[in-house]
Amino acid sequence: MKLCVFDFDSTLMDGETIDFLAKELNLESEVSLITRSAMNGEIDFFESLNKRVGFLKGLSKKRVDEICHNLPYMPGAKESIKALKDRGYTVVVFSGGFRTATTWAKDILGYDADFSNTLHVKGEILTGLVGGDMMFGFSKGDMLQRLQAILKIDRNSTMVVGDGANDISMFKYAQTRVAFCAKEVLKKEANVIIDKKDLTKILESDRCI
Repeated sequence: MKLCVFDFDSTLMDGETIDFLAKELNLESEVSLITRSAMNGEIDFFESLNKRVGFLKGLSKKRVDEICHNLPYMPGAKESIKALKDRGYTVVVFSGGFRTATTWAKDILGYDADFSNTLHVKGEILTGLVGGDMMFGFSKGDMLQRLQAILKIDRNSTMVVGDGANDISMFKYAQTRVAFCAKEVLKKEANVIIDKKDLTKILESDRCI
């Protein structure tokens, strides 16, 4: 058995979920600035996530679901996941974004499971609070180690694919580390770098075992 873990935002999906949500409130510029700083590793991920989600207070859950269920997926996402599964991989998503996006996309793109965060809702309206599996900068690495233990997979049989600073922690525990259209801070930790928006390019690497 082999394991491949994908990031979601700006990796399997072409953009940042939270930026799409903020656009609905005409707050995209404010939120995307913080997102960019977080992905560059310039500010703490936990603090940035809470601050950005705070901007979403008052947005209806119905509208959140509509936006998250109509996100643009990255070219080659579905094809690369199918090819990996045909090669014997279990394919999982770790996302600092939200389950309303990642769980919806699971059956569309074909991955096996998703671990992400949940936007808090009261009376069908977002409260500006968030909780979940991927709240911290170390969360992806921590979850990867636990998943490897459950599946009895070591780092030599693990591939990870991401684009930003919050993916660094999982890069530490994988033999194949793909920086996909990534920030420089992540490229430094990678042994496969892809700068074209086409996820099928990962299948061409001789490290894709």
